[in-house]
Amino acid sequence: MFALFIAGIVLLIVGALLFLGLKKSKPILRTLIPSAVGLAAVAMMIGSCVRTIPTGHTGILTVFGKVKDNTLEAGVHFCAPWESVVNMDNRNQKASVDLLCFSSDIQEVSVTYTINYQISKQNAQMIYKEIGISYYDTVITPSIQEAVKSEFARYTAEELLNNRSKLSGDIRSTLTDKLSTYNIEVIDSSIENLDFSDVFTEAVEAKQVAEQRSKQAQIEQDQKTMEAEQEATRAEIQAKADAAVAQIAAEADLEVVKIQADAAEYAGEKDAAIIRQIRDVLSKNPEAITDEDVEHLLLYYYILQWNGELPQTYFSTEDFYRLLASLGEGGSSAGEGAAAGGETVSTQS
Repeated sequence: MFALFIAGIVLLIVGALLFLGLKKSKPILRTLIPSAVGLAAVAMMIGSCVRTIPTGHTGILTVFGKVKDNTLEAGVHFCAPWESVVNMDNRNQKASVDLLCFSSDIQEVSVTYTINYQISKQNAQMIYKEIGISYYDTVITPSIQEAVKSEFARYTAEELLNNRSKLSGDIRSTLTDKLSTYNIEVIDSSIENLDFSDVFTEAVEAKQVAEQRSKQAQIEQDQKTMEAEQEATRAEIQAKADAAVAQIAAEADLEVVKIQADAAEYAGEKDAAIIRQIRDVLSKNPEAITDEDVEHLLLYYYILQWNGELPQTYFSTEDFYRLLASLGEGGSSAGEGAAAGGETVSTQS
């Protein structure tokens, strides 16, 4: 721009000389030509003072190579012709770096690391003064290489796989601290690619398969153990239930036996009472009792005691009376005679 300003001054001088040299010419030529040259010179001088800063950039003012402290925002500005402007991009910028790193167990790792960064607009002149416009190649790339390689060397290859998120955070923290000293802000960063050697990858896959099989076997074993425990619990519950049922049945049988015993005792007492009543009646008035009455009484008592089964052996009525008579007399010989004299009939039911 300063050269344009000088060119304008030179052109203005040329216009003045033309004006003086054309005194003898026609008035139109003497006026028109110097005026045109003068206007062109003025335009060039004014144009040399105009500076345009694109959107997303910061203008750095320099005077013959010396950086001034103030900066220019995006837009049109008027500056002295001897002031130059350098545009610094202050937008969010993205860059990816491909690196070859080594883990702590000397495993080769190919890494693609991506960073989003932005320079400080307030200190753009400091970046230009101390680093220049090639701050990415001068500062950012070496910082990324150092941070990534140093952090990768702290982990084994297997730990790199399992701690990728933590690793990315540690690298970002290291870069943030380091680049902030150069007035460069780290907005975000990430590990976009992490590639190991084929041998290591196959070993990791084999290990994962073995771990999955081991977990599956453990799950199956736990399932069998759980089923065995459930079966044992069911067996224990069933045994307790059977024991409770057996106890209840035993108590019920005991109660039945007790009831039967009480019933037998009651029946015996009832029979004894009936016998006592018969004995009392016979002892008080034996003449009033006929043989028919005794027969009916005995038949009634026999019916009460009958269990519903027909006898296999029985006596005739005459022999029965003889037996009763012999029992009443208390003589065994009479009973034998009566039994021998009577006819015994045996019938199978």
